[in-house]
Amino acid sequence: MRHGQGVVDTQWVADHLDDSDVIVCDCRFAGDREESRRRYERGHIPGAVHVFWLEDLSAADTTVTTFLPSAAEAERALGRLGVGDGSRVVGYADQGNLYASRLWHVLTQFGHREVALMDGGIEAWVAEGRPLERGDVPPSPDRFRVSRSGRAPGIGRDEIAARLADPDLTLLDVRTPEEFSGEQRRAARGGHIPGAVLLPWDGNLDAGGRIRPVAGIRARAQAAGVLPDREIAVYCQGGVRAAHTAWALELAGYRRVRIYDGSWAEWGNDSRLPVASASGVRV
Repeated sequence: MRHGQGVVDTQWVADHLDDSDVIVCDCRFAGDREESRRRYERGHIPGAVHVFWLEDLSAADTTVTTFLPSAAEAERALGRLGVGDGSRVVGYADQGNLYASRLWHVLTQFGHREVALMDGGIEAWVAEGRPLERGDVPPSPDRFRVSRSGRAPGIGRDEIAARLADPDLTLLDVRTPEEFSGEQRRAARGGHIPGAVLLPWDGNLDAGGRIRPVAGIRARAQAAGVLPDREIAVYCQGGVRAAHTAWALELAGYRRVRIYDGSWAEWGNDSRLPVASASGVRV
């Protein structure tokens, strides 16, 4: 499996752990930095550095904690983690690599395409009896420079609000059915963006947490009306499940996928924006 394809298997990682240009990042999230670091220090892939998405991969000063960092913030944070212009980055997490997808999102958004997720995450590594390392691995700082991204740019609240009736834009909600309907409320208001299609993110994974074959990802998306020739704006609660879905869709050949990183944390708390529920649209 070639690194440039966006996903690698555990054997590729094991074969390349000693490569000087390979940076392995443990992106597991346990609610806060301290517990996430403790989980990392109890056992991680040898040589992997710890990445905490809420600080290392998010904007420093915002009322919505899920916004991407600025270009300058990304250069500083990624450089501190040891990512340079020539680095081949591998991210992994648990739960189907959910939080590792944030690393993919930030790197590709700022023009670094040499990033892949390790299929199956830490669970696959452990199940295969591969070694774990305890303690901390201090990163070796490098120089990361933002460049032109080869993927579709992100999309914001204002553009979505202006294009709710645009037939070329598919709004893709990848949360749970309970969040989508408003039964589970994680913002001031429950529900979803009017016109959005529901396609929960974890349907792109098999029972073992590995990514499904690309043909299956395409078939599932198209059955829900998510077509590859249209522009797709994908969102969740905080942009992480959206990033995982964008990664999966890009693996499946979709090229017009845009991530709304503010997601429901922003939209659901802005009373000026329309919201839909199972019973219809309300303002």
